[in-house]
Amino acid sequence: MSVSTAAIDESVCSPLPVLGEDVTVPLVTGGEVAYAALDYAASAPALRRVWDDVAAYAPYYGSVHRGAGYLSQLSTDLFENSRATVAEFLGCRADDQVVFTRSTTDSLNLLAAALPADCQVFVFETEHHASLLPWRDARVTYLNAPRTPAQAVETLERALAARDPYGPALVCVTGASNVTGELWPVGELAAAAHAHGARIVLDAAQLAPHHPVDIAELDVDWVAFSGHKLYAPFGSGVLAGRADWLREAEPYLAGGGASRKVARRTDGGVDVEWHTTAARHEAGSPNVIGAYSIASACKALKEAGFDALVAREQRLVAGVRAGLAAIPQVKVLSLFGDDAPRVGVISFVVEGWNSSHFAAALSAEYGIGVRDGLFCAHPLVRTLLGGDPQEVGECGAPEAEPGELPQSRTDSTGGTPLLNAIRVSFGAGTPDEHIERFVRAVQELVSEGAQWKYRTEDGRCVPDRGAAQH
Repeated sequence: MSVSTAAIDESVCSPLPVLGEDVTVPLVTGGEVAYAALDYAASAPALRRVWDDVAAYAPYYGSVHRGAGYLSQLSTDLFENSRATVAEFLGCRADDQVVFTRSTTDSLNLLAAALPADCQVFVFETEHHASLLPWRDARVTYLNAPRTPAQAVETLERALAARDPYGPALVCVTGASNVTGELWPVGELAAAAHAHGARIVLDAAQLAPHHPVDIAELDVDWVAFSGHKLYAPFGSGVLAGRADWLREAEPYLAGGGASRKVARRTDGGVDVEWHTTAARHEAGSPNVIGAYSIASACKALKEAGFDALVAREQRLVAGVRAGLAAIPQVKVLSLFGDDAPRVGVISFVVEGWNSSHFAAALSAEYGIGVRDGLFCAHPLVRTLLGGDPQEVGECGAPEAEPGELPQSRTDSTGGTPLLNAIRVSFGAGTPDEHIERFVRAVQELVSEGAQWKYRTEDGRCVPDRGAAQH
């Protein structure tokens, strides 16, 4: 079985060139094949345009904001121009700040550290751990997983209506689920938050690489995302939005760059005047190359035509979903149902297979890289698979005797189900052939089984190199 390329109109948009598109990997069954990177939701391959831009700048690298030399001035301009490029990409308002961080996780932890005293935080259990866990010093209300976008808005409105109306409040919500790929009703949730005197931060880690994000249009207060999911290399991220809470908070890190003036007091202490700009939370020597790589990716996506990229990705999504729907043993995970709009992130389980075993066979026998487990969204995956979202568990394959196949979604004793899933994700750099190979591989594994024997090693399912073919 294969996906019909007739449904994919190449005149709309071709895949963007990415690093690694010509990499070949060995198959356990012999020979090599071009690697199919279908784990974009974890880290997307870097665009060649981004890599070329960074390589062109690298000889001119210098410290920023501190040097009188030409390279320092050049690097400072590059850094601040990158900030302006990201602000434009996100549709920031005139008084918004763009703070460069290490990742989405870092961005949301920065915002959590900047919350006013006694702030109430409202977050759905469906969030990635990056947006589920940082709010440790706040009063947190965790909301149950909604089953429709309208129910999400209703659930939030009820929770906000019952809150203390006089204190500060923050809503944290994803733009696109890292498990199901489904788009959330961000604009409606923002309206509900503001109607009840709360602010809202959008986790756009999975949204920004797949769909235009406009802060002003969505009317969100902050947006957080990561460079490594936006086709940019290196450890970089962004927190963009309202300046007041950031300006009033203690610096996320104390040190050079965050401080404007430092003086000794007569009593032996130190007086510090902190910056009120984004520099307040960018102490130390900033990751100039990381910031520039994000800006380069933002430019590349806009210049390629985001609408065309979205249209092509939707054709790939339709192809994968149609291919999986034709296999009765496959169950695709969804909160909002088959008709919900979504980006190129799809999770599923296969009857009779442990997810780690299935993902290992895709890699070893077909050269396809996907992800298996709970995707740093444990409560959500457990809810989708009919488990208890409060249950504590682990990812990976059940332990088995050497040479023994991991069992089908049960632990080694045949008891509690292992609520793990398989995730395929793709985007602007994904060729049609990778999608076709993936759907064909799923069909073949389900109908014919794996060609190789597998064993469990350190919680992962791996090919048994000492075994013969089945």
